[in-house]
Amino acid sequence: MHRTHRCSRPIAGDAALRLVVSADRSPIYAPRELAARQTTSGHGRPVSGSGVTASWPEAPPPVVPLATLPPQPARVRVKVLHVVTRFIDGAGGNTLLCALGADRARYDVWVAGSPGGHLWERAEHHGVTTVKVARLREVVSPVNDLLVLFALVRLIRRERFSVVHTHSAKAGFLGRLAAWLCRTPVIIHTIHSFPAHDFMSRRRRRFYLALERLIRPVTDWFFAVAPTIAREAVEMRLAPAGAISVAPSAVELDNIPNPPDPGVRGQLGIAADVPLVGTVGRLDFQKAPLDFVRMAALVATSHPGTHFVWVGEGKFRDEARAEARRLGVDMTFTGFRPDAPSIAACFDVYVVSSLYEGLGRGLIEALASGRPVVATAVNGVVDIVEPGSTGLLAPPAQPEALAHSVVWLLEHPETARRMGEAGRSRARALFEPTFMCALIEETYARLLGLPETAPAPSHPPSNGILEHRPEPTSAETRTPPKARR
Repeated sequence: MHRTHRCSRPIAGDAALRLVVSADRSPIYAPRELAARQTTSGHGRPVSGSGVTASWPEAPPPVVPLATLPPQPARVRVKVLHVVTRFIDGAGGNTLLCALGADRARYDVWVAGSPGGHLWERAEHHGVTTVKVARLREVVSPVNDLLVLFALVRLIRRERFSVVHTHSAKAGFLGRLAAWLCRTPVIIHTIHSFPAHDFMSRRRRRFYLALERLIRPVTDWFFAVAPTIAREAVEMRLAPAGAISVAPSAVELDNIPNPPDPGVRGQLGIAADVPLVGTVGRLDFQKAPLDFVRMAALVATSHPGTHFVWVGEGKFRDEARAEARRLGVDMTFTGFRPDAPSIAACFDVYVVSSLYEGLGRGLIEALASGRPVVATAVNGVVDIVEPGSTGLLAPPAQPEALAHSVVWLLEHPETARRMGEAGRSRARALFEPTFMCALIEETYARLLGLPETAPAPSHPPSNGILEHRPEPTSAETRTPPKARR
């Protein structure tokens, strides 16, 4: 039985679509009429498990201009603090869109994280209050971590936030612990990816998982950026069953060129008729840049005119450059580029070589621009790259398999184009920022006990009591775990 997740905002501008959460908690899309039938009986009553949702009418319009009134007190807004380790693309980009897309009439949004990155200035420009926590780092450092915890406790205690919403591993642990110590009413964590993976030592993996399980009981709700991430979180006991839901990690679709800008290739010195294969991401262990270079070398043996591009910075840059020279690969390393989506939109094939990946903002942007994709079958990637539909998959740490799929797409350009079109349609429907913000704010309101807002009635109820209208209970509206604080 499908249960409807009520969303007051349209998905990608299509008011006829509604999110439906299936029995395995994965999101699918269905016409609103079908979603309504699946959650009600033939008499229009909620099926078993549905609840009654209270609605609160909107205020009628003012009867006089507000400027003519005596000074009125400002309405108190819900204070929300987002805590993120690094306020850069990835989890940082997701956090920025959460902050910018919040309903400013209801929420006063703050962001705290480590200094550095290009998103701080943008957040401040749009009126988001920011706090830079100097010693917050990804690596474990007992002294620095303790100082960060004290700083977060002081901040939360002083500002008395109603919601603390954390992102990424380090900020997730310290931010939730600080919120619990301050008795914050609502504590939420978004799982963008996992701190532990199969490519680290067993001892280190167990340590990271133990920390996540230790902080789990103080968390009122979890979000995951993809269905597979949600399932894996429950299976690894990082989130309780029934207390996690999917909020697709949105991207700014308006900034993604469609069709591609033909001038970008000229700026990179690459001819229009040269096959171009590339990726966008940090040059670090997770993204496996050496696997990308080795894949490129294999592709070049059968398609010698192909050029390869990596957009992004990272500590593996010199090593990747050296490997490309050793293998004789014609490859451009652009470094950080603010116009990365425009460059990726010019690729004939977009490649994800990651060893583990929550979802990948670069991947979403590539799909949204209509690029055919070859990606490693890891974590949430499999929820958006469907073999034969929106791209091709390969096992992680196997450059040969990646190369085989890239060659196949280069040799079947019409099929690759059709996959790119299918990927664009799916990405633009699923990763709209207003959709993500609606899902998140609905959860804030539910955990805070705020009712839905309904249009003001034309006349008051005859009995003087607000009417309660039956609504299907979404998969999110199960009772959250008790806060152990």
